[in-house]
Amino acid sequence: MSFWNSLRISASALSAQRLRLDVISNNIANAETTRTDSGGPYQRQDVVFASENGNRFLPQLLQAQRTSTPSLGAGGVRVDSIVTDDQPGQRVYDPTHPDADAEGYVTYPNVNLVVEMTNMLSATRSYEANLAMVNAAKQMALKALEIGR
Repeated sequence: MSFWNSLRISASALSAQRLRLDVISNNIANAETTRTDSGGPYQRQDVVFASENGNRFLPQLLQAQRTSTPSLGAGGVRVDSIVTDDQPGQRVYDPTHPDADAEGYVTYPNVNLVVEMTNMLSATRSYEANLAMVNAAKQMALKALEIGR
């Protein structure tokens, strides 16, 4: 895999994980939002990733192993979509709340802070790993330039 290819792949992953962190932050910020513009409570969102080159990575990897091809032509990762979790939120009896229904129950968002913090930790670790890959590629390129002197 070439230097530029590895940088492009890591950059795409950095961008995708940054967007994932933004979505997670939005979920945490709206964990108590009981009324949105659409009228109901906030519904958590999640990011769906896809390979930049579709689902062709595994066949390319197997072909590269058989033919000893150094470059796979892999394209990295992209955000395929941001989906809304349609699971219902918790209903809490609070007749004094301005968003309480006729029975006195308030429906809260379906955001679980433990899940969101775990997802945030995962996204942060993925971001850090891809940043380490960028730094490793940069160091290899610098060493290759030193060898050429």
